[in-house]
Amino acid sequence: MDIKDIIKPENLVYKKSELLIDTIMHYCPGCSHGVVHKILSEVIDEMGIQEKTIGIAPVGCAVFAYNYIDIDWQEAAHGRAPAVATGVVRLNPDNIVFAYQGDGDLASIGTAEIIHACNRGENIVVIFINNGIYGMTGGQMAPTTLVGQVTSTTPAGRNVDLNGYPMKITELIAQLPGTSYVTRQSVQTAAAVRKCKRSIKKAFQNVIDKKGTSFVEVVSTCNAGWKMTPVGANKWMEENMFPFYPLGDMKDSDKKEVSNN
Repeated sequence: MDIKDIIKPENLVYKKSELLIDTIMHYCPGCSHGVVHKILSEVIDEMGIQEKTIGIAPVGCAVFAYNYIDIDWQEAAHGRAPAVATGVVRLNPDNIVFAYQGDGDLASIGTAEIIHACNRGENIVVIFINNGIYGMTGGQMAPTTLVGQVTSTTPAGRNVDLNGYPMKITELIAQLPGTSYVTRQSVQTAAAVRKCKRSIKKAFQNVIDKKGTSFVEVVSTCNAGWKMTPVGANKWMEENMFPFYPLGDMKDSDKKEVSNN
């Protein structure tokens, strides 16, 4: 069989999104960021919204998203992506605007920005990567770090008396009246990737339909910061993070009942 026969459309099983730029990803092996980038590029491509989509990426591992997805990007100061997204979408209400943020960025430095943007119901999508640690800047404790979890600033594990409790920021976001869709997903298996993709696509559709803020948390790994192998990090995430950060929809304006299962 000739190679030209193999790549005929009817034989095509998978095709890389044309929005993914042909550049080598810098993320650590096993990092969830690359998978979420792939999902984002596919969703934007499949929905045909490339020319109207603007991504906001702040400081941290998230900032490099502009290297990989061929859309318009705007960088923001640490934690300020929702504020920048607000300005962009208010000036360009027909554009589709999303913020792409890590947990140290969104749940700590940018707490005020994300809470108030969601409370106002800004017509944006927020993609929240929660790996329970400051990944880029040295592996410090983040607001989402679990009790007992070891980081560079909690070498004996997070201590409630000293460090307080992990913050379930997505549960807080779900209570705000401006949010139309709030969900928590993951990308450690093929099935999880499919669910996460459906959630992100729904979030973008909500923005197109001008329903207010859609918030998608992705519970993720940081095997470099956790000092684990990629396989070990996925297992640790499933055994430790999922019980505390359960997956599922928390709020959906299209449904009367919402389940965390």
